[in-house]
Amino acid sequence: MPDRRSLLFSLAAATVAQPALSVGAPIRVPLWPGSPPGGDGPSGPTRLDASGAISNIASPTLEAFVPDRPTGVGVLVAGGGGYTRIGLVKEAYPAAYWLAAQGITAFVLTYRLPREGWADGPLVPLQDAQRAVRLIRAGIARAAVDPRRLGVMGFSAGGHLAGMTAARSTFRSYTPVDAADEGSARPDFASLIYPVVSLEPPFDRTTTRRSLVGEDPRPADSAAWSLQGYVSETCPSLFLVQADDDRIISPEQSRILDEACRTAKVPLEYHRFAIGGHGFGIGQSETPVALWPRLYRLWLTSIGVMR
Repeated sequence: MPDRRSLLFSLAAATVAQPALSVGAPIRVPLWPGSPPGGDGPSGPTRLDASGAISNIASPTLEAFVPDRPTGVGVLVAGGGGYTRIGLVKEAYPAAYWLAAQGITAFVLTYRLPREGWADGPLVPLQDAQRAVRLIRAGIARAAVDPRRLGVMGFSAGGHLAGMTAARSTFRSYTPVDAADEGSARPDFASLIYPVVSLEPPFDRTTTRRSLVGEDPRPADSAAWSLQGYVSETCPSLFLVQADDDRIISPEQSRILDEACRTAKVPLEYHRFAIGGHGFGIGQSETPVALWPRLYRLWLTSIGVMR
């Protein structure tokens, strides 16, 4: 009998329109050598819901999807879920399989969720993402990744996390624990797919806002976790995708990020689709949003990541 996670891989792989996937079983490694920073957190096993999303994450991990013929490019992938769960089957795993089919080593991040009792609260997803970037650069999971061609990709709340990882790379979110933490946490490029950007009014009705700063936050806390406030010339090149009919995350959020990048002179490739809604992942073949992975692949070539 296959285990539950193997079934998730199978379901996710079936959503990727590729004639063949040249990738072996994912390699799973823990993020931290002992207890994660901050202390406390949930107990018991990880929970899986009917959509293939997980929660109750006590032990954050990386899962490396290594192609048979890696190009040297690596991408850290963060599924969405409002920081209350992480979408694996609909977002993270399909993206990882698609990336691996392009020769890109994908690393699916199972990050801690801020409202699951962690003492460090909203910091814990960023701690995990920064640690993951450093571990990949240090050569974990036997993956041949060029440390100068390592990016991040995130969906929805995972897009917020990927954006914060790109924009706040110099911020030390945790005390170093080993030699890997001597490396840079700055990704070389970042792709944000229908991301949460602002937690401030009038964009403060998201689950992401409630998860990070609570039901009745102070304006300063909402501003502190809004991505646009951290965009500066130190950010890597960004790739941004959103549909104009997204009813979950306002398309104005992406336009705020677009304006922040223009002001800071950060290179941004922004693709707007008229139709697509929210949560389309890598897209279904019969929909216009299914074009974005191809556009992303071309963008990687244009910025010199892919050859």
